[in-house]
Amino acid sequence: MSTTFSPRAWAVFLLVVAADVLDLLSTTVTNVAAPTIVEDLGASSSLVPWLGASYTLAMGSLMIVGGRLGDRYGCRRLFLIGLAGFTLFSLATAVATTSFALVACRTGQGVFGGLLIPQGFVLLMRVIPRESMGRVFGLFGPLLAVSSISGPVVAGLLIEANPFGLSWRSVFLVNVLFGALMLAAALKVIPPFGGDASVRIRPGAALTLMAGLGLFLAGLVDGGASTWTNRAVIATAVGVAVLAAFGWQQARTGQPLLERSLFANRGFVAGLVFGALFFGTVTGVMYVTTLYLQQRLGLNPFHAALVTAPVSVGIIATSLTVRGRVVTHGRSVVSIGVLLFALGTVGMTVVIGADYHPVPLITVPLLVAGLGMGCCFGAVFTVALGDVNPAQAGSTSGVLNAVQQIVNAAGSAIVSTVYLSTATPDVLSSGVLPCLILTLVITVACATSIPLLPRRGADLH
Repeated sequence: MSTTFSPRAWAVFLLVVAADVLDLLSTTVTNVAAPTIVEDLGASSSLVPWLGASYTLAMGSLMIVGGRLGDRYGCRRLFLIGLAGFTLFSLATAVATTSFALVACRTGQGVFGGLLIPQGFVLLMRVIPRESMGRVFGLFGPLLAVSSISGPVVAGLLIEANPFGLSWRSVFLVNVLFGALMLAAALKVIPPFGGDASVRIRPGAALTLMAGLGLFLAGLVDGGASTWTNRAVIATAVGVAVLAAFGWQQARTGQPLLERSLFANRGFVAGLVFGALFFGTVTGVMYVTTLYLQQRLGLNPFHAALVTAPVSVGIIATSLTVRGRVVTHGRSVVSIGVLLFALGTVGMTVVIGADYHPVPLITVPLLVAGLGMGCCFGAVFTVALGDVNPAQAGSTSGVLNAVQQIVNAAGSAIVSTVYLSTATPDVLSSGVLPCLILTLVITVACATSIPLLPRRGADLH
C-alpha cells in the first residue's frame, strides 16, 4: 500500500489532528485545573462538574448538526468558522472573572467545537486516497495519546509556574496561540471544497435535538453537582421526552437529520453501542481519579497529571501494537482491551482501598487500564467507520463524535453524583471506591455488547 501523499494532504492531516488535540485538551484540562479555578474565583465545589460539562454538553448537542452543516455548506467553510469561534471563546475563557462568565465561555467553546470537529474526517476523505485511510486513522490514536500525556502535564506545570500571575488562565491562552496559527495555516492549505445544496437541514429538527440533548445533559450534570434536586430531575425527564419526540419525528420524515441508513450498518451500530458504554466509563473513572489525587491526597495539578500519565503511555503502547491486527482480529482485540481495563480498575480499587498507600503505587493499575483503553479505542472506530458511504461522512463523523461527547458528559455527571454523595472527610478512599465499583459494573455491561461486534474489523486498506 502506498502512503505517499501530497504535501497539501499531509498539511490537512496535521490540521485535523491539531483540531482534535485542541478538543482533547479542552475536554481534559479542567480535570487538572478545576480545584485551582474554584479557589481563584471563590466559587463553590458545585462549579467543578460544570467546568467540563458545559463544554461537552454544547459540543455534543451541536456535533450532528455540525456534520450536516458541513455537508450542506462545505467542510472547509465550517472548519474555518468553527476554528475561529473556538479560538475567540478560548480567549474569552482566559479572561473570565466570574463562575457564570466562565461557564458561558466554555459553552461557547463547545458550540464552535461542534462545528469544527465533524469536518475533520470529511476533509481527510477528500484529500487522502481511500485505500490509505486505514493507515491514516491508525495514526490518530498514538498522536492523540501523546497529547493526552503532554497536555495535562504542561497544564499542571503552567498552573504551578504561574507565569505573569496568570495561573490557570495561561492554559487557555495557549489554545488561543495555537488556534490563531492553525487558522492561518488552514486558510492557505485546505482546498476550496464546496457543499451539496441538495442537503436539507430542518431547523425544527435541529433545535429539537439540541434542546433534548441540552436538557438531558444539563439535568445529569446538575444532579451530580446538587445531589439530584427537583430541578435536575425535571430537566433530565424533559430532555428524555424531547429526545423521544425527536426520534418519533425523524422516523417519519423523508430527509432525517440522522441518516437512517447508518443504523442499518451493523458495524456502525455495534461500534456505537460499545463506544457509548466504554467512553462513558473511561471518562468517569479518570474524572474521579484526578479529583481524588488533588482533593483527597493533596497533590498539586502538576503532580496529579504526572501520576495519571501512565494511562496515556498504555494507550500509546497497545494502539501501536494492535493497529495491524484489528482487521483480522477486531473482536478479539476489543475483548482483550476490556479485560485489561477491568484488571486495571480492580487494581485501582485494591490500592486505593488501602488508604495510606504510597502514591506511586497507583500508577501500576493506571498503566494496565491504559493498555486496555489503547486496545479498544482504535478497534471500535475501525469497525464503526469501515463500510460507511463517503457521501455520509459528515453525518457519520458527527454521530460518532456526538455520542463520544454526550457519554463523556454523562459519565462524568453520573460518577460525580456517586463521588459527592459518598465522600466523607475522615476516610480518604470514600467517594472514589464506590465510583470504581460502579466502573466495574459498567465494564461488565460493556463486555456483554462485544458479541454485537463483527469478528473482523472493517478493512479500510
